[in-house]
Amino acid sequence: MKKYTILALFVLCLSAVFAQNFPSPILNGRLKISDNKRFLVHENGKPFFWMGDTAWELFHRLNKEQAAYFLKKRAEQGFTVVQAVALAEFDGLHAPNSEGETPLFHDDPRQPNDKYFQHVDFIVDEAAKVGIYIALLPTWGDKLFKASWGNGPEIFTPENARIYGKWIGNRYKDRKNIIWVLGGDRNPRPNTNDEKVWREMAAGIAEACGGHANALLSYHPQPVEKGSAEWFHHDEWLDFNMFQTGHCRETPVYQYIQRVYNMTPAKPVIDGEPIYEDHPVCFNAKELGTSNAYDVRKAIYLNLFAGAFGATYGCHDIWQMYSPYRPAVNGPHIYWQEAMDLPAANQMRFVHKLMESRPMLDRVPDQSLVVENSLDAADRIQATRGKDYALIYNAKGKEMTVNLGKISGEKVTAVWFNPRNGETKDAGSFDNKGQQKFKPPTEGYNQDWVLVLDDASKNHPKL
Repeated sequence: MKKYTILALFVLCLSAVFAQNFPSPILNGRLKISDNKRFLVHENGKPFFWMGDTAWELFHRLNKEQAAYFLKKRAEQGFTVVQAVALAEFDGLHAPNSEGETPLFHDDPRQPNDKYFQHVDFIVDEAAKVGIYIALLPTWGDKLFKASWGNGPEIFTPENARIYGKWIGNRYKDRKNIIWVLGGDRNPRPNTNDEKVWREMAAGIAEACGGHANALLSYHPQPVEKGSAEWFHHDEWLDFNMFQTGHCRETPVYQYIQRVYNMTPAKPVIDGEPIYEDHPVCFNAKELGTSNAYDVRKAIYLNLFAGAFGATYGCHDIWQMYSPYRPAVNGPHIYWQEAMDLPAANQMRFVHKLMESRPMLDRVPDQSLVVENSLDAADRIQATRGKDYALIYNAKGKEMTVNLGKISGEKVTAVWFNPRNGETKDAGSFDNKGQQKFKPPTEGYNQDWVLVLDDASKNHPKL
């Protein structure tokens, strides 16, 4: 009996240490749209920063131990959201998960396999333990129609989509760490029922959750200039817009974000799939090589400062959970466990740190802060500000001219924030008026910097 008491105490001690290392954002409650319709907040009003990872095959390809390891490590790296799919892309209907289960009986969305979803339950609950929200895709989009990748068959109609939406919504309605994402990397085809299928699935989820107010919903498309707003911006169920901007370098993602940010009614916007780390650039590694940490950082900071409420990271080796035991797509290089420590993955904690260091909910994009406004993503300078601070991303460390007087205060303090290592360098103190030139500490390729300007009277925390 004594040995069991000692064991119980040991487990409690471990749990206490674990809780200290991972103070769970989930304790602040479900997520909802902020009052100004630009951000996400917890139900208690605390601002939430979406630092996401695309782990599309998480439920399908990882076992329980692997999934718990993945989520724990991502939490340690500063991630707050993991995007994953219930009916997965790679033969997700017929290739079984690690438990030997497939998700549906007879490929029928009206006949889900409870044993398969018990595995999904476990992973969702493990995510909550480490403070991670799951952006849950009920299905990958190829289950609506055949495409050049992914595997059908086509199983959804407007009728069974609503039934399935209600079933999966009911299963996860009491879990506070769920965000719903429809679409699954597919655009609705013209002159089909596709849009109706997604609307019916959204209606089923909302009905199960007790109404739209209790089901935070978005849509993950393929690359189009208005993202989910192309079809659903005026739908009540679409709470925030999502983009996929693809896997080419120097895509002007900030233009797409700005366009949808300025639409009415106002809705939050995010790029849910920018260029991935270690991905064949434009799917052409032979001629263009693979993407690197600089490509990833640049897209994320340009997105954020153009008006996105959060950021999503992706890695080519991780979204498919590349291993020697599963088929690979488009030439991944290293197994997912090793890929978790690629440079950009570890640099996402600096994104998170910077964005949470200043008041989030009054932040707006504002290019009037900088005189230089190149439209070329290669050396783009992108600016955002709150009432008493400004953040300016400089992609190549070029000298720039800043228009002061855009934030409060008689004096402003300036520091350079290094996105590569999170370190800072003092940049001086200035009267908050007129124009001021700023020269980043280094210049050139892979020498991106963020200029942080603060109202000197506010004593914002040091970075």
